[in-house]
Amino acid sequence: MRYLSGYAPTLQAQVQQLIADDGLGALLKNRYTEVHTVRTDRALYDYVNALRGEFMRNAPPLAKVMFDNKLHVIRNALGTHTTVSRVQGGKLKAKREIRVASLFKEVPEGWLRMIVVHELAHMKERDHDKAFYSLCTHMEPDYHRLELDLRLYLTHLEGGGARLWSTDLDPLKP
Repeated sequence: MRYLSGYAPTLQAQVQQLIADDGLGALLKNRYTEVHTVRTDRALYDYVNALRGEFMRNAPPLAKVMFDNKLHVIRNALGTHTTVSRVQGGKLKAKREIRVASLFKEVPEGWLRMIVVHELAHMKERDHDKAFYSLCTHMEPDYHRLELDLRLYLTHLEGGGARLWSTDLDPLKP
């Protein structure tokens, strides 16, 4: 249960029992009944910029926001943020990008929001410290619950569970 390794042993034991009873997927499916409607890179760009505009008006604009088929969730991350700096003339220019793993094209809206909030917070706070998580919970008050539920879903998939909202994408492919 690599996605839950930082959580308390009692919580891990509860999850193990849910898995043994084949109830983890059902619990998540009952908790989250609908998926978000963001399906294209353009829609994701608009979604991310709306959140950036609401909570981080002074943050620099994003050059690119996209779903990325190459992000392998099991080995890497849910999403990434990058800043590419280039010297243009006598000025230093920075291009910022956010990429979200394609697995998250068809998940509940709260999970997509949590991932986007996480990547946006990295624009201001580099480390996963108290200031970082404070910013995350400012932008999404249910951040920690959503993160846990998403980790539960990834644990469900890793254990061989079926995708709960779609079957057209293989979550384990890079």
